[in-house]
Amino acid sequence: MKLVPLATFALPLVLALAACKSTMSTAPRPLPCVTSRWFGIDKHGAPARLWTLAGYGLEVDLTDHGATLVALRMPDRIGFIDDVILGFDNVKGYESGDNQYFGCTTGRVCNRIAKGEFTLDGYLYRLATNNAPNHLHGGGPRSLDKVRWQGQQVGDDATPGVRFTYTSPDGEEGYPGNLTLAVTYWLLPTPGPASLRIDFTATTDQATPVNLTNHAYFNLSGAGASTVLDHVLMLDAERYTPTDDTLIPTGQLANVAGTPLDFRTPQPLGFRIDELTGTAAKGIDHNFVLDARSDDGVVARLGSPQSGRWLEIRTTEPGLQVYTGNFLFGQTGKGGRTYAHRSAVCLETQHFPNSVNQPNFPNTVLQPGQTYTSSTTYTFGVD
Repeated sequence: MKLVPLATFALPLVLALAACKSTMSTAPRPLPCVTSRWFGIDKHGAPARLWTLAGYGLEVDLTDHGATLVALRMPDRIGFIDDVILGFDNVKGYESGDNQYFGCTTGRVCNRIAKGEFTLDGYLYRLATNNAPNHLHGGGPRSLDKVRWQGQQVGDDATPGVRFTYTSPDGEEGYPGNLTLAVTYWLLPTPGPASLRIDFTATTDQATPVNLTNHAYFNLSGAGASTVLDHVLMLDAERYTPTDDTLIPTGQLANVAGTPLDFRTPQPLGFRIDELTGTAAKGIDHNFVLDARSDDGVVARLGSPQSGRWLEIRTTEPGLQVYTGNFLFGQTGKGGRTYAHRSAVCLETQHFPNSVNQPNFPNTVLQPGQTYTSSTTYTFGVD
């Protein structure tokens, strides 16, 4: 992968900070800022918008189409700044067949629901089977990744954020209840490495399943680098949820010991992935049970030996889906870069797949009068 000089990518960050001079203080560490611009016209003729959170060594792009994380730029060990998130240059890319849930908010229920159906309060609900024979990531044209959210700047000078809100009407994609949602991305003023926190909230007027996540594809060597299998993963999980041939959990919780899914000590993503290539998952595409958390709250750590970049994850969620980009097919993304097979990894914090049909799994049914909350923090640094 061609390295680009620091100044090439640093210029947008400098310009963004200059545009926010009125909010800057004399503190030793410059305060971040939020800027926005148009992000193209969607297929309905409506303009999309892009927000940029800049500061603390990170520059994060977000769009109101799907409440999507578009880009995350950070330096490597020698100071070269690159984007480490797969995505597209404008909204049309996110509406195209090349988009495989890049960076979006997925739901109402992320991951899979068996046969696209569930029973709630004695009523059978049928959903789209868009990943035959199952329902995947909220369904068809009105799943949360495809709709237009309302965005606004929130927070203060030291802790800026962008909040996206959307009300999913009763019956949208087959789900019951009017569901009011908010997704907030925060840039945190940590004293050392920089952090991005994603907070989800939802309320409903009818009982309905809710399970939200962000579906970012990471390559810490730089989006468009040829592989992610050299990345080293540590995952604080002793168990995972085995699946059938359609990737629906069987209901069991199996031990990772002795399997290619044992990342309790740091291992390259590709260290035994060939043993999984011939399975229905086509590689790693598994939900891990986060019941063995370390004292510092870190449930996962991913690092690139090539760039020195790393990320750590802390979350309130009971599960983490690890997906090694097994269905990426060489589509063209931002800046003309190619996204090859297994050139990125998703680390999706979540409740377990098909929980609405598995009473022994953590509950995903939200009741009227309750508030769904979920929070995940990604901390980024360089070795």
